[in-house]
Amino acid sequence: MPSTTPKPVRAAAHVSGHTDLGRRIAARREALGLTRQQVGSRCGVDAGYIAYLEERAGTPGSGSLVRIADALGTTVAELSGVTTEQPPGQGAAQRDSELVALSEAECRHLLSTHGIGRVAVFTRDGPVIFPVNYVVAGSVIAFRTSWESLLAGAAGARVAFEVDHIDDAMEQGWSVLAVGDAAGVTDGKAIRRLDAAARSLPWAGADRKYWMSVIPVQITGRRVVHR
Repeated sequence: MPSTTPKPVRAAAHVSGHTDLGRRIAARREALGLTRQQVGSRCGVDAGYIAYLEERAGTPGSGSLVRIADALGTTVAELSGVTTEQPPGQGAAQRDSELVALSEAECRHLLSTHGIGRVAVFTRDGPVIFPVNYVVAGSVIAFRTSWESLLAGAAGARVAFEVDHIDDAMEQGWSVLAVGDAAGVTDGKAIRRLDAAARSLPWAGADRKYWMSVIPVQITGRRVVHR
């Protein structure tokens, strides 16, 4: 069975790309830590052609797109945006799939420095789960919300934070679950540090400037692997 240790992922400060296809190619390439030369070598084209697709309104033929998708370890549907409105995980499971527990170090590596995760809180009407843009600052997971939100009302309560990744092309994935107490961030220096660490504004928009933090007391994770 292959090693379950995650491969290092190079965090891209900015994803290039002029068209939707170009942005998806660039995002996938940069997430894999590949240069344009490496992608071109994998699919038998010049690096300049990869640059052209990423930076200009290029329309590759079906054969070229298949080779590029293969070089990036994904599918034509993913690069073309066909799956945008579909939930992840629609690929068929392999017969030799199994779940392998991740160490805490692997879980923290997969949390990385930022991304989109989900926060589960209890309310008077039952449990609710919110997707949030988050950052990791030291041992703290932090995210922004609005002052009057249900999330803000969870300050002082124990919450669950979950992040995962599903790779439909390879029929595999992983998930990490962190449990800890939520707290509102009120210290000015801490807020400025989090503002500086944030890679973007919350995707949900509106007036989401209230930082909340979760210091995990337990982190667990699992990965789907194939024998």
